[in-house]
Amino acid sequence: MTASVFTSERLLFNPATPNNEAIRTIFAFPNEYSVGITSLGYQVVWATLAMRSDVQVSRLFTDVCEQLPRDPELIGFSVSWELDYVNILNLLESLNVPIRANARSNSDPLVFGGGPVLTANPEPFADFFDIILLGDGENLIGDFIAAYQEVRNADRTTQLQHLAQVPGVYIPSLYEVTYCDPTGEIQSIRPLAAIPDVVEKQTYRGNTLSASTVVTEKAAWENIYMVEVVRSCPEMCRFCLASYLTLPFRTASFEGSLIPAIERGLAVTDRIGLLGASVTQHPEFDALLAYLSKPEYDHIRLSIASVRTNTVTVQLAQTLAKRDTRSLTIAVESGSERLRRIINKKLDNDEIIQAAINAKAGGLSSLKLYGMVGVPGEEMADLEQTVVMMESLKKAAPGLRLTLGCSTFVPKAHTPFQWYGVNRQAEKRLQFLQKQLKPQGIEFRPESYNWSVIQALLSRGDRRLSQLLELTRHYGDSLGSYRRAFKTLRGQIPELDFYVHHDWLRERVLPWSHIQGPLAQATLLKHLATAEAEMNRDQEAVGC
Repeated sequence: MTASVFTSERLLFNPATPNNEAIRTIFAFPNEYSVGITSLGYQVVWATLAMRSDVQVSRLFTDVCEQLPRDPELIGFSVSWELDYVNILNLLESLNVPIRANARSNSDPLVFGGGPVLTANPEPFADFFDIILLGDGENLIGDFIAAYQEVRNADRTTQLQHLAQVPGVYIPSLYEVTYCDPTGEIQSIRPLAAIPDVVEKQTYRGNTLSASTVVTEKAAWENIYMVEVVRSCPEMCRFCLASYLTLPFRTASFEGSLIPAIERGLAVTDRIGLLGASVTQHPEFDALLAYLSKPEYDHIRLSIASVRTNTVTVQLAQTLAKRDTRSLTIAVESGSERLRRIINKKLDNDEIIQAAINAKAGGLSSLKLYGMVGVPGEEMADLEQTVVMMESLKKAAPGLRLTLGCSTFVPKAHTPFQWYGVNRQAEKRLQFLQKQLKPQGIEFRPESYNWSVIQALLSRGDRRLSQLLELTRHYGDSLGSYRRAFKTLRGQIPELDFYVHHDWLRERVLPWSHIQGPLAQATLLKHLATAEAEMNRDQEAVGC
């Protein structure tokens, strides 16, 4: 792909003209342009930098780039997907920058990163970054640039120690991790300088949320204008990173944020995407739906991220159907009400069935459901109830195309289920659902179990994995490649099972113990105790 892709962009902000002393910055997305430019987070941070006259920012993707400065001071990465670490290392090498932070000198740029992957658990990638920005970028980016300006001409050590004082700015090299032994648990994590013992994720608390800063036909979602309706999710399912990592639940102001943003978008495109983990739980969602249902907007194409099941109304389905959307996605996790109690999914089967009936009545042709296997406390009877639920949906809404997408439970940092490992029976349970649902004419789309294992490895990993990631970068991204790398490093780092499958003791030092998420560990343990009480209650009932 050539740089001509940039000429098809329609900007919704006014870039500043960099002054003569502007900070020479490369801001990269470690994937192809079509993927990166569809990331709302990347768009917003890039525009934030580009609107500053004291920053000269150039974009870099794996397949195309703007004109890059010869001697950048800062190189940043927005990381949305774990396996993109391979592209981060490749891009650093292409820029002649050492991939490990401890190999860089005063003449090298500072390498910073942010995004959901690094905010959740930066440790497997920590050795590759000088700086990691934890949390929402609205305030963090400005604070980071201001602090860097203050030490711009200092040596690297002084710069990093100064930046470490900024809330949300994590300098991995200034925290020492010790282990009980090379293949054992973490013994301690402590700062090496006069910096905070714990780095706190930064949370933006305003009611003006994000919207696209650029629209282009070259995006993965062609010509889409994205509007963030809500941030986080109030439901707090015990496994859910999208909820727990981004708390508290925030909603965009209807008059002050949503309507102006949508009007800006409709001036350049007819495709609108409403984003958020729980869009329909915006307190004024009905008003938003009525606004988008006006006759003058009959020509627009509207898409909505996953919605809460009991908010699927006939009106919602009708609005989507009239605006070129044929399907709706809901997350149900399981057909078992028992299991939904354990994970805090406040939903019953009647609501799921009513959602399907309403979707069909409103003119939608298909309904996609998200499920999960291997959730802590799950029994085979819970899977059987998922099959029964899908059969009930088919009977209740004949003619509605049903798809069940299903993943394996992966423990995530800063959630109550972070102490549980991946269930070794999960792959067989995916196969069970496939066998039961296919003859019913219900489409079943399982996520790769092997990918879930890799995801768990990275989501629960510590710094020792950087050695592994350097090897797998060359071996390939299959689970077999990771097993090969573990074999090569046997005796130097823990085994794969240590990270992926083992249940962890509650009192152990976690790789991210020095990173403070939205909720204290004591609160997470209370939520975990509530879930385990549900598990035990059901077991006692069976015993009776």
